[in-house]
Amino acid sequence: MDFKDSDAEATYRAAARAWLDANIAEYDAGHYPDDMAKAKAWQARKAACGYACITWPQEWGGGGGTPIESVIFGQEEAKHAVDGSYFTIGLGMCVPTVMAYADDATKHRFVGPAVRGDEIWSQLFSEPAGGSDVAAIRTRAVRDGDDWVINGQKVWTSGAHYSDYGIVLVRTNPDVPKHQGLTMFWLDLNAPGIEIRPIHQMSGGSSFNEVWFEDVRISDAQRLGPVDGGWKVALFTLMNERLAIGTSGGVGPEDILAFAAQANGADGPLLKDAAFRQTLADWWVQSEGLRNTRMRTITALSKGQVPGPESSIGKIVAANQLQAIGNTAVEAGDQYGIISDPALTPLKGAFHAATMWAPGLRIAGGTDEILKNIIAERVLGLPGEIRVDKDQAFRDLPVGA
Repeated sequence: MDFKDSDAEATYRAAARAWLDANIAEYDAGHYPDDMAKAKAWQARKAACGYACITWPQEWGGGGGTPIESVIFGQEEAKHAVDGSYFTIGLGMCVPTVMAYADDATKHRFVGPAVRGDEIWSQLFSEPAGGSDVAAIRTRAVRDGDDWVINGQKVWTSGAHYSDYGIVLVRTNPDVPKHQGLTMFWLDLNAPGIEIRPIHQMSGGSSFNEVWFEDVRISDAQRLGPVDGGWKVALFTLMNERLAIGTSGGVGPEDILAFAAQANGADGPLLKDAAFRQTLADWWVQSEGLRNTRMRTITALSKGQVPGPESSIGKIVAANQLQAIGNTAVEAGDQYGIISDPALTPLKGAFHAATMWAPGLRIAGGTDEILKNIIAERVLGLPGEIRVDKDQAFRDLPVGA
């Protein structure tokens, strides 16, 4: 691994840093009606200067740059308090799928507005009965001439309540094995027959939703990829999703170290607790492992290579560490640990947020178990799990009462 920028990378980093310094102050001084409007303004500002979707072709509104340039800009932008979360799913997962599988007219219509932040996308995969098995989808699409009619339900759809469009994976053929009868479409989330219901989370927010489809009619022109060939399209989307989620931030060892320096445990100062110190050392080693794994990915990008399935390691380790750190800090507060008011808790409630968000992070984009299978089979070369339903038609799979 090479931890240093090349001359060209150093030049690009200096230019990105200068642009950010010149634009952040003006952006912060603006007046916006809400957080989304502010985020859209920043996205549009980046797009106008080639800093939004840096690796995408300029003809689609991107920067025409390299993956390592995208990483460098992301590193520099992360030093500033800007919120791009509204666009993560669309630009990281949905629109790349549109770019890979849609016709030119569809790409010209949607890619540019998404890059500029004019339109927001969400991904509709998970279902109530599917668990971690994406291929267990029961939402149906039935052909009707040049159209398809969709009925069913999706769940845990992040951002659907403020999204304009989405990509949806549906079952179009129940007479073949479950992975072979799926098809992907894009759709307008304001279309007749679509109902979006935000889910109230224990954190108090409602960032994801249930989405119901009742006789939703879409054109065959909205299909992404071949009929019954949606599993391949879904794998393309999931690859991007897991890479994006694997880079999620949050509290880390340095945060709980600062907290522990002022907190008391059951037997005195927390930092003097031998068990806590051992756990803290373990977290620190994990974080260094994650940092070096990310550097391995960055080095591959710098050489024009494509990161492989080992990127799944980052999500497993980061999500579990985030949950453990949050839980430890909350429990260290004893009876005061129940207080989650940002005005009264350390780091403005960041440890509580980690405690409540991390379990979902261990599910989103592939559960721990799914990702461990990927690492075992595709990185370590171990035998695949036995699948008794591999050759069974989906309609013949047993279901619960």
